[in-house]
Formats: sequence, structure tokens, C-alpha cells
Amino acid sequence: MPSRAAKAPAAVEPFKAKVASWSEALAGRLARIGLHDELDCVLHLPMRYEDETRIVSLADARDGETVQIEAVVREHVIQYRPRRQLVVQVDDANARDADDAGLTLRFINFYGSQVKHFEPGSRLRIRGELRGGGFGHVFGREMIHPHYAVVRDDTPLPDRLTPVYPSGVGLGQVVLRRAISKALQSVKLDETVPAPWLARYRLPAIDAAIRLIHNPPPNVSQESLAARSHPAWQRIKFDELLAQQLSLAKAHAARRARTAPVLKTKGTLVARFLEQLPFTLTTAQTRVVREIEADLTRPHPMQRLLQGDVGSGKTVVAAVAALHAIDAGYQAVLMAPTEILAEQHFHKLAEWIAALDVPVAWLTGSLKKKQKAAARDAIESGIARLAIGTHALIQDDVRFERLGLAIVDEQHRFGVGQRLALRFKARDATAKFHREPHQLMMSATPIPRTLAMTYFADLEVSTIDMLPPGRRPIVTKLIEASRRDDVIERVRHALAEGRQVYWVCPLIEDPDAAAAEAGLLLQVKTVGRRPSASRTETLQLQNAIDTRDALALALPEFHVGLVHGRLSGIDKAAVMRDFNDCRVALLVATTVIEVGVDVPNASLMVIEHAERFGLAQLHQLRGRVGRGTADSVCILLFQPPLSLTAKERLKTMRETQDGFEIARKDLELRGPGEFLGHRQSGEALLRFADLQSDQELVDAAREAAVGMLADDPAAVDRHLQRWLRGGEELLKA
Repeated sequence: MPSRAAKAPAAVEPFKAKVASWSEALAGRLARIGLHDELDCVLHLPMRYEDETRIVSLADARDGETVQIEAVVREHVIQYRPRRQLVVQVDDANARDADDAGLTLRFINFYGSQVKHFEPGSRLRIRGELRGGGFGHVFGREMIHPHYAVVRDDTPLPDRLTPVYPSGVGLGQVVLRRAISKALQSVKLDETVPAPWLARYRLPAIDAAIRLIHNPPPNVSQESLAARSHPAWQRIKFDELLAQQLSLAKAHAARRARTAPVLKTKGTLVARFLEQLPFTLTTAQTRVVREIEADLTRPHPMQRLLQGDVGSGKTVVAAVAALHAIDAGYQAVLMAPTEILAEQHFHKLAEWIAALDVPVAWLTGSLKKKQKAAARDAIESGIARLAIGTHALIQDDVRFERLGLAIVDEQHRFGVGQRLALRFKARDATAKFHREPHQLMMSATPIPRTLAMTYFADLEVSTIDMLPPGRRPIVTKLIEASRRDDVIERVRHALAEGRQVYWVCPLIEDPDAAAAEAGLLLQVKTVGRRPSASRTETLQLQNAIDTRDALALALPEFHVGLVHGRLSGIDKAAVMRDFNDCRVALLVATTVIEVGVDVPNASLMVIEHAERFGLAQLHQLRGRVGRGTADSVCILLFQPPLSLTAKERLKTMRETQDGFEIARKDLELRGPGEFLGHRQSGEALLRFADLQSDQELVDAAREAAVGMLADDPAAVDRHLQRWLRGGEELLKA
């Protein structure tokens, strides 16, 4: 569900008015974690529980267990070796044997005011992980930074499990529990799901489910709460999935009600284009073209996702769609996330349509002022029938004369607002036509069917599920980093045969650790950086420079080039042209070459620290080779030891080149939230439900959504208001 943390600060005011005793600072801290009113508090559910309903004796507790004891303070002292710390010696108040009574409490970080809690004779209720002793303690067992409270002999134990909530800086559990408890006292949730659907799926009432989750009695199975399999949790997940399905279904219906230009054409321009291509479309490409062309002739805006594996031929399908719109008298625009990819599209499409007399405008942020102005003028006047570029196309000063089709490549790299901005270009107040353009989104990261049905129910999905003939398989090898010299010799052999090679530098995950590992800590300050560049970005650049220098030294007979994200668009283009024209034999690169680079003579790729990359990124990088007639190899250099997840990723890369199978495995390893990313899904991430383990609930929610939309629209509105609360627009992009 959409994150509420980004809600406008003004939304804090109603919250303060409802709970007048809260300070402005507290209301602000609550707002930062998305709690703007009492309903937000009620729907802020625990991530786990602590069992504070019973006391155990130290004699019955084992090391490594998290336990709760009651103890009496014997003494405390502030020690300064090995560092300042508060050490408290206590005796178990329930000990059966004096030998089992002693325990040390150790606080590395503490306030001076805490010391008064540990006066000799004070009775404490303590909860923490029990550890074996060390550091020459007087007592043999200890707890480090346990939770504790000063109590009396007759202080009652809780009769419910204690919830632990997602929190934020300056917002402790005690304060958060108090806020949620107050909200539960004043808010009673009415039903938004009709009774027949609840009976059909055997789901409890929503108010009872919420209250049980916040305050579960001790006889409730902790395993079912932790696994979120308890009926109360099933109800929450069902409601969340139902809200998502209802919103997407309403968005789909609303799109059908909006108007778009009917792009009818005789098809002469498309026919001429296909005749002069040096290849024939595959069966899958032809099928997808027909699906798109059928959408373009309807009076409501197309919103279609075109997905296909690396090298499946999405660009030529996009070209056909653009020419269809142009032939109907409208403009088309193609926006890509990077200049390298945008320029690749520009050169390829310009070459393909050179004989068709279709003016093309090129617009990116790196162009000079006069070039930008000329491109904007050509687009606004309608002289340019096709515009290709980057984010520069969605700037306020870019206007279209008659926009009919917007194409977004690698759509998951754009934020929701950016995709909406391109769609709204046809609604500009100065434009002659206010109908919404058709939209085609392309992705080389295939989306598993379950995910597409849940997150992209508002989209029609077209899939190119076959590769063009002649594409050769890529052999993938896993090699330990200790054999780097052997890999360099393999590179030398490939270059000597006239082939070209990519050498991809690793992601820098932890700047300080990575710098220390690479011996770069003293060099960081010498690297020329832009003021806005992150430390990670700087270190990655330095790593790429060092790699280029080392390879140039090891392979002096070959020209080694370098491309990275900090180069200007002009400089990147120059390096890539040199590589494309074989003036550069070995290209050292960061992940800027992940998409949009097509050099048929490149037949070997080396990816350093491959364990640091995600599956989708590894697959995209590998797809830069295997585009010519030569046998191609991708070497994944890895640094042991590997985590279990890293082992699974590298094993998958070695065993398959099927992008759909890789996407399925990627979803399995990362889950839908990380797989999609906040930008791709419009932050419409599920907080509680899981698309894999909750498939039955997904199906039930989809079925209930259809029924509620048909029979009870008022219930639909109430349900969406509760669960989405203003986030619906994010699901429509």
C-alpha cells in the first residue's frame, strides 16, 4: 500500500487537534513515519511481539534465550575499560539457589539519569538476551542493553503479548504504544466488505481482527502471529489486497472513460518501413504489433506494457507504433532514462526511417542552449514528428503540437511523477489538442505473471516471448577473483583475435569499507567531484579509473577506454562511438552500459564482484554481448565467501539465459517490494500481504473486487478511503 510518510506536513494539524495533549514535536515525529491521524495509528500494526506475561528464573534459562526476570540490584559501577560503560550487578529475586542468582547488566550507551534506577535494593523487571560471562565479571552471566523497568513486589504482569511496532528516530516503543492505545479507544472500524464475501472466505470482522493483532492474549499462537497466518492477519492482508485490486480496476474503468485520439491510418508508412528493414519481424513481434495497433485505433488511451527479454526486438516494435501515430497525423515521443540509451534509440531509428522523410528531434540535458531551443521549436511547431530524448522531454518549456503516442523505455527507471508528466504533455494549456496520448511502456526486465496481475492490473501487457533468429547463446562462467590474472590472459586472447571486450566495475555498497578494501581512503579527497556527488559515486569512479589504469598497464598493445556516469553526455557519446567503431578494444565501464549498448563485435564481458549485483542487472549487463556472430562469454568474477542469496543469484546466471526464469527467481529471492522498487510501483507496495505465500488471498481479493464493483460501489469507496487514503493516483502510472 502507498507509504504515508511523504504526506504533506499540514496533515499533522488534524492529528494534533484530536490529541491536544501531544506536543508539536511528537506529532511531527509520528508524521514522519506516516501517522497523521488516529486511523493511521490503528492501521500501524506490530512487526513482532515480546512475551512479558511471565517471569522465569535464571536457573531455568539457557544462554542465547531472550527471557524476562525480576531481580534486585546489588551494586552498580561506571567502568572505563575497554570503554565507558555502566555495569550493574543484580540478584535473581526468584532464584532457588544463591549460586544461580547472579547476573550482570551492561550498558555501553547510557544517560547519567539512568544511574539512579540502579540504586542497591531497587527491584527491576528485566528482559533481554542471556549470554555467557566474559571480561572477568564477578558474575558469570550477563545481558547487554536489556529492557528494564523499576517495579514493586506487587506490580502486576501484563496479560497480553507486548507489540513491537515499526518506529523512527526519537520515537520509542512506549510512546508509540500509548498513541496507538489512545487511538484504539476512540476509533471503531466499521465493515467495508459485505458480509457475504466475509462468510465466503471465512474472515473475521475487521475491528476484532485489528484489536487482536494490537493486543493478542497470551493463549494465541505466537507462531501464527509471527507467520501472519492467524485469521486476524488473513483479514488484514485480504483487505489490503482488495483495496489494491479495487483501485486498479477503477483506474482501468476511468481510463476507458477518458478520450484519446483515434489513430486510424492506411498503414502506408508502416508498410514502407517494414519493406526496407534488413530483417523480418518474428511471429511474436508481429503479434505484439497487432495488439498495439488495435489499441491505437480506439477512442480511449492505450496504456500497454511491452516486455521482452534482452535482445528480443522491442525497439523495432516501438518504431512501428511511432510510425503508426505519425502516419495518422500525430506526433510520437520516445523517452529513455539515460543519454546512452536515448542516443542508441536515436541513431537506430534515424537510420531505419531515413528514407521515410520523417523529421526527428533529439533533446537531452547535455545539448547546448541553442540546440535545445531548436529542438523545442521543432517539437512545438510540429516540424518534428518524432522526438527522442531523456528527462529533458518532460520539462515545462517542452510543448507538443499534436502528441498522439508517448513511449517510455525502461519505464521502471522513471518515477511515477515523470511518467505522468509525459502523459500530461498533451494537456498543456497552449496545445491545440487536449486529448490524452496513448502510452506504450517498455521493459527488458520481464515481470512474472502474478506480479503483473497484481501491480499492473491497469495495464494491458504484451510480451515478446522469442528471440530473433541468429542470436547465439552466451556461455556464463563463474571464476574466483583470485584468478584475475587468468581472466586478463583470456581478455588478451580475445582482443588479439580482433574481438572487443567489456570490463564492468563493481558497485560500491559500503563506501568506507570498500575504500579501505581498495586502499583508496587517502585518495578520495584527490578525486575531482561535483558538489552533489555522493561518496559512493566518487569511490566507484575512482575504482573504475584504477581498473582502467591497471588493465592498460597489463595490456599495453590495446587501447583501453573508460565510460562512467560522471562523464558528460557528449564525452560518453564520444567514448561509445570509439568503441562502436573499434577504435577502443577494451571498454572499462560502470553500469551505465547496462542497457542501450549494441556492439556486435563485443564477444566477452567480465563483471567484477558479480556477487554485489542483482539478478536483473547481471542479466541486463550480460545482454551487451552475444549480439554478433561470434561465440560470446560472460565471466562473473566473485569474491568468496558468498552469502546464500549471492550463491543462488550466480547459480541462476550460470544455468539460464531465460529472462522470464531469471525474473521469477529474482522475485523469489527479493520479494515484490525490492523487485519492483518504490519508483516502479509508485510506492504501491504491500505492507502486509505477500504475493507468493498469499496467492489464495490474491485470487479471493480479485474475485471480491469484481463483485463489489458491480453490486456495492458505496462499499468500494469506503474501503478505498480507509486503505489507500489519497494514494490512488500512484497506482495509475
